[in-house]
Amino acid sequence: MSDRKAPEKKLLKALAGEKTDSPPIWLMRQAGRYLPEYRKVRAEAGSFLDLCYSPKLAEEVTLQPIRRYGFDAAILFSDILVVPDALGQKVAFKEGEGPVLDPVTDSAGIAALGSPSGVKAALAPVYETVSRLKQSLPADVTLIGFAGAPWTVATYMVGGRGSPDQAAAKLLAYREPDTFQKLIDILVEATVEHLSAQVEAGAEALQIFDTWAGSLPELSFERFALKPARAIRAKLKARFPHVPVIAFPRGAGGMAEHYFRETGVEGLSLDTGVSPLVARDRLQPIGCLQGNLDPLLLVAGGAEMRAQAAHILEALGHGPFIFNLGHGIVPQTPPEHVGELVRLVKDFGA
Repeated sequence: MSDRKAPEKKLLKALAGEKTDSPPIWLMRQAGRYLPEYRKVRAEAGSFLDLCYSPKLAEEVTLQPIRRYGFDAAILFSDILVVPDALGQKVAFKEGEGPVLDPVTDSAGIAALGSPSGVKAALAPVYETVSRLKQSLPADVTLIGFAGAPWTVATYMVGGRGSPDQAAAKLLAYREPDTFQKLIDILVEATVEHLSAQVEAGAEALQIFDTWAGSLPELSFERFALKPARAIRAKLKARFPHVPVIAFPRGAGGMAEHYFRETGVEGLSLDTGVSPLVARDRLQPIGCLQGNLDPLLLVAGGAEMRAQAAHILEALGHGPFIFNLGHGIVPQTPPEHVGELVRLVKDFGA
């Protein structure tokens, strides 16, 4: 047996609060439709959920951007809506429409959901993908598991699909807050089980996506975004004290600092609207930051992309920091622009 020391994982070092030689980089939705090799596998898979539940194919599309670009982390290829699927809510992804669910709109619908304790069995193929990746990823690449935050997942469960204003979920939360709280409580437990199973299968860090956090007013944000994230973090820390968690409360704005301190997460992912200079002064002293290049700058490329990426690096790259986007890569992104960005980040500080 070799006693060779494993390579230090740059992303885990950053999440431990350390400055790295150059910031680690990975990108949200780095495996996806902008890559021709992904589109080929997607065409073979059948439905989108079939791809998520096919360990061999999900492993392949997770590895594709690592092979192509040499990112410092791979995020499991899956979807936030596998949790409601595991809870027994009918979920489908329709071409040109996105996710479509049978809406859960009242206490009877919530009561009819399955138990959070059944999530691990229902999502066994997802954890098999994680186990495969643990073996197939390069030794210096961090494997990130993830889940949607309860509020964001609930918006799809109640609304039956994505919406620009999350009106259905917000109205249920405002009119029947205790009923809505029951759904949030189920999702807290289900999310803990889902993330725990990913860690047990080999995930080394976790990210919680709260894409619609910014649509909530302050008191609702506290109850339905911050408190569930804090509960999830506390339960995970009790089980896996050394596994760091990154949260992405997109659109949190003035609540971001409070959220970062109160939830206890090790990393805070910033959306495009956050000033890197303000984040450096107000947020980076709390812990590791991640972000926040506009995904459309990655589409445009050129001098403007380079200038704005350099601005983020200069502001945040001298402390604990992970370079990423302010949201996910969009399908029209030229793959060569991604390669240029990776080189720019890796050359920072050289």
